[in-house]
Amino acid sequence: MSKRARVVLLVSVGAVVAAGIGGYVWYGGATQPMPWSEPFYVRYEEGKTFENVVDDLVTKKVIRDKRGFQMFCYLNKQERAVRVGTFQFNGGMTPRQVMRALRRPIEQQVRIPEGWWIARVAPKLEEKGVCTAAEYIAAANTPELFKDDVSFQLPKDSLEGYLYPDTYDLPPLIGAAAVVRRQLKAFEEKVMVELRKMPLAGEMDINRLVTIASLIELEAGVDEDRPRIAGVIANRLAINQRLQIDATVLYAIQEWKVLQPGEIATIESPYNTYKIDGLPPGPIGSPAWRSIKAVLEPETNTFLYYVARPDRTHYFSSTYDEHLNNIRKARKEFADQRDL
Repeated sequence: MSKRARVVLLVSVGAVVAAGIGGYVWYGGATQPMPWSEPFYVRYEEGKTFENVVDDLVTKKVIRDKRGFQMFCYLNKQERAVRVGTFQFNGGMTPRQVMRALRRPIEQQVRIPEGWWIARVAPKLEEKGVCTAAEYIAAANTPELFKDDVSFQLPKDSLEGYLYPDTYDLPPLIGAAAVVRRQLKAFEEKVMVELRKMPLAGEMDINRLVTIASLIELEAGVDEDRPRIAGVIANRLAINQRLQIDATVLYAIQEWKVLQPGEIATIESPYNTYKIDGLPPGPIGSPAWRSIKAVLEPETNTFLYYVARPDRTHYFSSTYDEHLNNIRKARKEFADQRDL
């Protein structure tokens, strides 16, 4: 080999080595974690591509360099499918940690208690990062948005009572509409499906059924009292006696608390059953199936009154004098419990 050829070869080899070192240095720098930052959530819905996600994480300062990250994924044979869900990231993550996070959508179990009304549920969803309270209230009061999601007719003005209480997987950022859809689907599966099995299902006034069930849900403390309270409500409605249910007053003021003496008389509302005849205009919360079933199968009795006891059961009575005596007994039980 001539001297000139050896020089050319050495120069070429040197260039390759330099390029390799340069590439290695570039790759190392491009895949370095970004400076640390507080963890935050990101949600990706259907239709997001892997490139969209990488661009987003570069903008959010989780990934330092798009090409460097893509090179890492190629060299390490990382799956590039984008899952639908909510993910948690922070500055300071390595590329491998980023990919691990993208494979694990966050699950978050949120319990929506029986009997809670829309405005009581909303702050809990906001606290969990699911959506804002205002967004949930707005969605729940716009039934038209969800008419195609279920096979039964929704009420016109509000979904109060139809948002089934249960434990749901509600990851942060899923949004109010998704929560409402899941609750409506649960109502269809756990209530409407059961009602359709019954011979008189076609004749039922669903709103009346759910309204009475919502009263029972908030009044009954134990399951065995549900059909008995349903019987009391039926008895009062049959003789046009006002229901006088405290829970309806609390719904009227949208606050769950102990009512003060004389406070009921100051509250003007179609939901104040101390002042109106018959049922309130609609449900006062979300009943579970057991309360709806109690309306369908009420206990046949002569009771017109009941009063709560410390163990969450009730005293029941047919006359007002018996009721006054039961109130005295219940008050003594509560006083004795406080003195323990």
